[in-house]
Amino acid sequence: MSSSPTAENQPKMSWITTLRARLIAHLQQREEQIFLLLSLLIGALTGLAVVAFIVLTERLGMRLYPPDSAAWRRVLVPVAGSLAMGFLLYRFFPYARGSGVPQTKAALFARDGFISLRTVLGKFFCTATTLACGIPLGREGPSVQVGAGIGSVLGRWLGLRPEKVKALIPVGAAAAIAAAFNTPMAAVLFSLEEVMGDMHAPILGSVVLASATSWAVLRLLLGNNPLFQVPQYTLVHPLELAIYALLGIAGGFLSVAFTRLLLGMRKFFLHLPARTRWWHPVVGGVTVGLMGWFVPQVLGVGYTYVGSALNGTMALKLMLLLVVLKLFGVTVSYASGNAGGIFGPSLFLGAMLGGAIGTVAHGLLPGYTATPGAYALVGMGALFAGIVRAPMTSVLMIFEMTRDYAVIVPLMIANLTSFFISSRFQKQPIYEALAHQDGIHLPSYSTREEPNQRTVLQIMRKTPEILPAEMRVKDVIEQTRASKLRIWPVAEKDYFLGMLTRETLECAFADGRKEQPLKDLVETLQVPHLHTDHPLHLALERMSTYHLDLLPVVHRADIHRLEGVVTLSDVLNAYGVDPIASE
Repeated sequence: MSSSPTAENQPKMSWITTLRARLIAHLQQREEQIFLLLSLLIGALTGLAVVAFIVLTERLGMRLYPPDSAAWRRVLVPVAGSLAMGFLLYRFFPYARGSGVPQTKAALFARDGFISLRTVLGKFFCTATTLACGIPLGREGPSVQVGAGIGSVLGRWLGLRPEKVKALIPVGAAAAIAAAFNTPMAAVLFSLEEVMGDMHAPILGSVVLASATSWAVLRLLLGNNPLFQVPQYTLVHPLELAIYALLGIAGGFLSVAFTRLLLGMRKFFLHLPARTRWWHPVVGGVTVGLMGWFVPQVLGVGYTYVGSALNGTMALKLMLLLVVLKLFGVTVSYASGNAGGIFGPSLFLGAMLGGAIGTVAHGLLPGYTATPGAYALVGMGALFAGIVRAPMTSVLMIFEMTRDYAVIVPLMIANLTSFFISSRFQKQPIYEALAHQDGIHLPSYSTREEPNQRTVLQIMRKTPEILPAEMRVKDVIEQTRASKLRIWPVAEKDYFLGMLTRETLECAFADGRKEQPLKDLVETLQVPHLHTDHPLHLALERMSTYHLDLLPVVHRADIHRLEGVVTLSDVLNAYGVDPIASE
């Protein structure tokens, strides 16, 4: 009797499994050395991925938009591309939408460093195709998620501990920025300043190693060509510093407009039914296509036109027009769910704004000001600092692009001014706000710095009673009449919607809304909540602020995943206060 194919393959599969298990056990004994080797490997693989990203986007773009192509292509290609990619993102790659930086930070702080291989591949191909079709988003943010994903996949495959897998996330992020911008030092600073939020992170050596390796791969394959070819600049007169400060003010207000417009539009799209999400990206494609019919410079990230602005060869009217059109084109494209980042668009907007201000200043005061290209360069840094909120990374990035120390002081003035204006009028940074819209709440620096403090996890209890969202008001009134609670969580199956108080239910009953389902009464956008790593004093503060004696505890990566509840008596007991005796 012949054995089955499954039985024949069993010894082979067992041998492979055993070999992998032994390899993992061997690696775990030398985890620190392996981590450094992994940093080199991640840097090399990320550098290759970014090079492939650049080449694929450019060659596909040349096929879709051949020289002297008909104007109808500028409308049809973005529409068709965004529609096709929208379906793929909805159906197969739901975590590959948008920039990639918020998703990378969520993986680091809320998902134990987990980024799936499917997300990495989806991010790469969907973003490359989207950008090649003319959607005006950037490749740098998606590259961050791809690089971090490479680190996550390798770390998990080698069986590293979750702490080590998480540590590979900023390593891959730095490698991606180093290759995408050709700025290895700025990549290290960005990884620590924005991704980690900790300038003293212990993984500095690995971040530097990966960044340098990725940059070396880029130079080896594509040559030592800077992202932008710029002339040398000099400070003509001290009066210019005041003009650079004005540029920083304008950049700050433009950053606020960009952030608020993007968040407002995205909020609108997120409120639409989930089943319609596959066609949302086409709204961005139609908007960009119609703009591109009349102004082709709107299509794509537009680094060629940034180079023209930096060299002072672009007309004032065109630069002003592109500021307005690009502002709306980028925000609609991103908010509607296309794959792509905001790094490149922020540099484009800054170059056009700075070039326009520089052209006016040089026309009025030709003997006291530099050429418009100098202001375009400083404008790039000002918008990056105002939108991304990484002012030190911005200064170092522009310095690495130009290798010119003379631009540092004007750049610092404009960047800090823009950063101050943006922080003053838009309190929440854009990546944090985008994460909150997705139901992701990342821990603050102070929370991560005090691991030994008493936390919500220590006193959290299981949810005593959950009200179904489809339940009617009159039925709930009857069911909860004998309950000792006066506030309850409401959920639709396992999807947590929010909280309802007894007062809200009684008011709805008195107003004649007896037949209304509970989901119509719940405020799902701003739900007072806690996370398991929150300190106990924060629980007490939020209960006091919202006048509640019970708060839900939700998952950091998904605000609609209810993990438990915390009551006022639990908090007081943890502090040694008897709630009955205190009354």
